[in-house]
Amino acid sequence: MNLVVCLKQVFSTEAKIRISPDGRAVSDEGVEWVMSPYDEYALEEAIRIKEATGAGTIIAISIGPDRCTPMLRSALALGADRALHLKDPMFDSVDALGVARALAAAIRRNPCDMVLFGRMGVGMDQGVIPAMVAELLGAPMAGLVVKITVDAEKVRCVREIDGGSEVVEMALPAVVTAQKGLNEPRIANLKGIMAAKKKPLDLLTAADLGLAAPDLQDVRLVHESYELPAPRTAARLLQGDPADTARQLVQILRNEAKVI
Repeated sequence: MNLVVCLKQVFSTEAKIRISPDGRAVSDEGVEWVMSPYDEYALEEAIRIKEATGAGTIIAISIGPDRCTPMLRSALALGADRALHLKDPMFDSVDALGVARALAAAIRRNPCDMVLFGRMGVGMDQGVIPAMVAELLGAPMAGLVVKITVDAEKVRCVREIDGGSEVVEMALPAVVTAQKGLNEPRIANLKGIMAAKKKPLDLLTAADLGLAAPDLQDVRLVHESYELPAPRTAARLLQGDPADTARQLVQILRNEAKVI
C-alpha cells in the first residue's frame, strides 16, 4: 500500500506569539518551528499501516521555505521512504486553495492508496486543506479519525463526532485526517536518523508540478488583521469568613462589574 503524508510546520506550542506592527501578520522572529502535532499522528499511522501490510512506500510532502527541510528529514528518520519539498516563490503568497492545488498536483505525480493529514495545522486552526485536496483529487474523505483499518480496496475509519463516534467505510484511494488518540507517535532512533541521510528528498517547483501563476495567484481568502487576546487582569483575593467574602463579592459585582 502506497501512502502520502502531508506535513505542515507550525510554531512550537511554547512560542510567544507576536503580531507585526501593521497587524497584518503573525511575527515568526525567533520562533521555533516544529511539525504540527496532529501531523505526527498522521505520519505514525502511515508507518504502522506499512508495518502491518509489509509492503508499499510512504512519501512525506510539505510546502514551504527552506526551514521545512529538517522536518522532512525527521519524517524520513521516523520511517517515511521519500520526501517531497514543494518550494517556489509563487507558493509564498498563496491561500489555502493554492496550497491544496500544489499538494494535489504533487500527489497526482505519485499515485497512492491513501493520503493522510493531521486534522488541522495548530495555530490557524482552519483545517480546510485536507477537504480541498480530497475534492481536487476526486477522493472520499474522513476527518477526525481515531482508528483506521485497511484492506486492499477500502479503508474503515472510526471518527469522533459530538457525543460519540461514527464508523465510515471508503473505497481507496481516500483522504484521512488524524485526530489525537489515533496512536502514540514514536521517536526516531539512531538507526533511523542515519538512514534518513540516504533517503531521497526531492525539491519540486511550481513548474515541476505543472502549475502556473493563474493556478496559484487566484487568492480568494485574505487575512485582513490579527489581534492578540486582551490581557487578563490580576485576580483579586477576597479574605474573611464565608459571609464576609460573599458580601464583598456582591459589592464588586454591583458597583464595579455592574452585572447585578
